[in-house]
Amino acid sequence: MAKKHDELLDHEYDGIKEYDNDLPPWWIYLFYLTIVFGVIYLLNYHVFKTAPSQDEEYRIEMARAEKAKAEHEAAEANSLVVAFSSDNEDLEAGKTVFDANCLACHGANGEGGVGPNLTDEYYLHGNKIEDYVKVITYGVPEKGMIPWEKSLSKKQILQVSSYIQSLYGSKPANAKEPQGELMAAN
Repeated sequence: MAKKHDELLDHEYDGIKEYDNDLPPWWIYLFYLTIVFGVIYLLNYHVFKTAPSQDEEYRIEMARAEKAKAEHEAAEANSLVVAFSSDNEDLEAGKTVFDANCLACHGANGEGGVGPNLTDEYYLHGNKIEDYVKVITYGVPEKGMIPWEKSLSKKQILQVSSYIQSLYGSKPANAKEPQGELMAAN
């Protein structure tokens, strides 16, 4: 097959003449390949729906992540024996952690401030040790409580939980008004 010679077109602009060049074959093949890909994509995702759309994939992944999170939380709760401690060393260590991390929101004596009052009989998230550990570990982001699981060890979380529980009924001055449900202390 003889190669066609480029033809000079009969128009000119600013002294530039244009040739009628053929496109390179690789470009033409790539163009046809994108058309074939587009047709397959259209049929696969929009006509026959043999694969999930991006929205469906997102929902599937979010459900999978929620399931994994629930399994992780259950495993965490089962792997750690949790109980309030009345040991003075644990309470002192818990006070140290509280003073370093919690004081700004909950006040020096747990009286509340930005965060809720920790000394009264009203609880927002429960009054069991598991409730304390869950709130401290995972936080309550919608209320401004950050998760401490990456900053504190499990032992430190138990110690600060025990310290907070020891504040119950201390009636500090300038205590914040009650929030949450009325519950007896554990």
